[in-house]
Amino acid sequence: QVRLVESGGGLVQPGGSLRLSCAAFGNIASLYAVGWFRQAPGKQRELVATITSAGRTNYADSVKGRFTISRDNAKNTVYLQMNSLKPEDTAAYYCNAKSTLATADFWGQGTLVTISS
Repeated sequence: QVRLVESGGGLVQPGGSLRLSCAAFGNIASLYAVGWFRQAPGKQRELVATITSAGRTNYADSVKGRFTISRDNAKNTVYLQMNSLKPEDTAAYYCNAKSTLATADFWGQGTLVTISS
């Protein structure tokens, strides 16, 4: 019922910035929470940031103060603005959404972010 499409990944130098986008298609009104996860090779998948339908946001300690999650309801898109990027931010980033009409979460295909000189 819901499809998520991420974009915006790429190669950035340490200290640089990047904005990821998660566009949602389908029954958007049923979504009550959207989040960004990331997973690096050999590491556990971790929750980076979340935003609820009410606009409440939450961040992992590792990105607090550097990343900002936001949404544009008119475009059915959630963004992750990433500033002061560090090599340890390198990972595949995935968009996740929870719907009142589904038990399982919806996931995007992922977008790769590489922080390197």
